[in-house]
Order: sequence, then structure tokens, then C-alpha cells
Amino acid sequence: MKIIKLKPLSEIGTNSYIVETDKKNAVLIDAPADADYIISQLKLNGLTLKKVLLTHGHIDHTGAVFDLAEKTGCEVYIHLADNAKLYDDDLSLSNYLGIPLKPYRDAKVLSDGDTVTQDEIKLKVISTPGHTSGSVCYVCGDVMFSGDTIFYRSVGRTDMVDGDPETLIKLLKRLKDIDFDYTIYSGHGTPTNLEDEKAFNPYMREL
Repeated sequence: MKIIKLKPLSEIGTNSYIVETDKKNAVLIDAPADADYIISQLKLNGLTLKKVLLTHGHIDHTGAVFDLAEKTGCEVYIHLADNAKLYDDDLSLSNYLGIPLKPYRDAKVLSDGDTVTQDEIKLKVISTPGHTSGSVCYVCGDVMFSGDTIFYRSVGRTDMVDGDPETLIKLLKRLKDIDFDYTIYSGHGTPTNLEDEKAFNPYMREL
């Protein structure tokens, strides 16, 4: 498995990641904006986009979904609880952030514990509500794609639409109980790892 980190996209500087399989197929983690740029990076690496896996439904993570699906025929996956954010201007924060939304209604919905497979790669879905009700992390090998659940020394805000700080605290306790040091690729900022966040992230340290 090869991971290609794309440049930050959208007005908020959102991360997205190409996961490359041995057969030169690709799974994209989040689709913030600029479908043409994302497609150019796929072509640069000789890859075919098969799936887009969304960590949650905010527009800064989903802005390129419609165009990518239209131009490549890829499948799109999102947690059931965030599916409506793909076509609702308020739930997606499109209106709040002033970023136009192209509604997308053909996503495949996920639940906690599901596995998405592409060639030899298996990505397990961990439901991580708090930032949104349908936030998830995707785990593959020793890597965790965390979206806006957890960042380097921080966590996703909970004061938007269906965010819930109490739910997020419960979720962080669940993550703290994981006995494995995942490398964390988050939706914003630099990569980190789970053991460091347990020790130094102020939201996890005192749990």
C-alpha cells in the first residue's frame, strides 16, 4: 500500500489522501475540492480512481465528490448518519462557509465495523461521532485516516450542526483504549501517531 498526500484543498486547507493498490487502482480519502487537480495527480501516478471514502459530510471534505463521480465513475462511501450532508446546504455547512454544494445522492452508506475492499487493501470503518454524528476513521494496516476526529494535539470542533462534545469525549476514551500505535493521517495539519496523542493531546491526556 502506498499513500500519496495531496496538497491542502478548499478554502480551509483540507487534507486528502490517495491510497494506491498493487493493481494501480486508487481509493481517495476525502474529496475537498478541485476535482481536476485530484484527477491530474491520479494520472501523474498512473492510477484509476475506484472509490472515494469520506470521513464525514462537511463541504470542505466533500466539495469535489459530484465532479469526481461524474468524471471517473468512482463509487462514493459515507456513514449513514452523514449521508444527507452530501445534498443539504445547511447540514454540509455549504451556506455557513459560503462554498457552493453540488448535491450528490448516490453514495453507498457505511456503518461501524464495515470493511471497504479494493484489490488487496481493506479499510475498516470505525464510527467516531462527535465532530458530526456520522464521522468515521478508516483503519488500514498500521494507518488511521482520522478526518476531523483527531488532529495533531487537537480534535474536531463540536459546535456545528450535529456536533456533540460529550459524544466526542466518549469517543476519545474509546480511542485511548486502543492498544496499537497507529500513524494518523488527519483532515487538517500534519500527520501524528496515536501513542503521542494519548500522551500529549490535551483532549486525551486527562481521560
